[in-house]
Amino acid sequence: MSNPVNSHFKSWSRRQLLEYGIVGLGMAGTAMLLRNFASKAMSTVKVPDVEIEDNSSLNNPFNPMAILRDFDYGKVKQENGIKIREFKVTANNSLLQLNSAISFISWNLNNRVPGPTFRAKEGEQIRIIFNNEDGHSHSLHFHGIHPAEMDGVKPIRHGKSTIYEFEAKPYGVHLYHCHIAPVTRHISKGLYGMFIVDPPQPRPPADEMVMVMGGYDINNDRHNQLYAFNGLPNYYRDHPISIYKNQLIRLYILNMIEFDPVATFHIHGNMFKVYRTGRSLTPDEETDMITMGTAERHILEFSYPYTGQYLFHPHQDLIAEYGCLGKFKVLDS
Repeated sequence: MSNPVNSHFKSWSRRQLLEYGIVGLGMAGTAMLLRNFASKAMSTVKVPDVEIEDNSSLNNPFNPMAILRDFDYGKVKQENGIKIREFKVTANNSLLQLNSAISFISWNLNNRVPGPTFRAKEGEQIRIIFNNEDGHSHSLHFHGIHPAEMDGVKPIRHGKSTIYEFEAKPYGVHLYHCHIAPVTRHISKGLYGMFIVDPPQPRPPADEMVMVMGGYDINNDRHNQLYAFNGLPNYYRDHPISIYKNQLIRLYILNMIEFDPVATFHIHGNMFKVYRTGRSLTPDEETDMITMGTAERHILEFSYPYTGQYLFHPHQDLIAEYGCLGKFKVLDS
């Protein structure tokens, strides 16, 4: 049987070979290099062009489609020979128009719910400069490993600032949230976000996205009346997420729904590999639905072999029907 790589190599001109600097390597060496080129080409991540629609009609300060693939890597600084990855975040309040009839005053970070998705590499020194411009006291508590003085349980009053600084570890998917009592109220008002610590060995290339599940207690009865992925109910139902067929999708998912003890996540027409808490480079299982308690999070990987539109939602149908519902729109690559 002929080797397709060698066959392809034979059709190249000497000029093409010179451009890649592989003349004189011989057939075996050249074939190896071409396989590397082919592997890199196959690992190219294809992300559809996404048009971020104007939200001015609902007067919302953020757009869930922009949040979906937005990762905040901060700003890298060198201080006394130490590399520090620095982030800035501000607590404030914003009026959210959750649908055409219901508005909600959120307490949020950088005028978005969820807050920014902070991202660093394991072992990096990170610094979070936290400013509180909201009328209530707030803080930032990070999950992961850090010293007690960086635990984020001390109230930061209105108009005050503080700095949280620690080593990013361990690698995985973590979260942060306000830890001022009543914690349930501060979280349900919107003071939470995701914190990704990448492993020393990078994961394979993928179309990466973030989904944070949240609930809204509109009338302060400690029950949620609306739910959402990335801040706004039913946004991805009305604005399906475009992805390409056969493209690896890496979904960082976090359940931050208060008042409901658990929520599931299910995709239609497919299965996904589960990396629990993102603490492994090999999958723990393969399924089409996963159950998460509040603050539980995972990495889910999948690709769709067929085009079309596919729903995703919790399998608690009430949560889905009241806003936690979306669609993937799979395009021909």
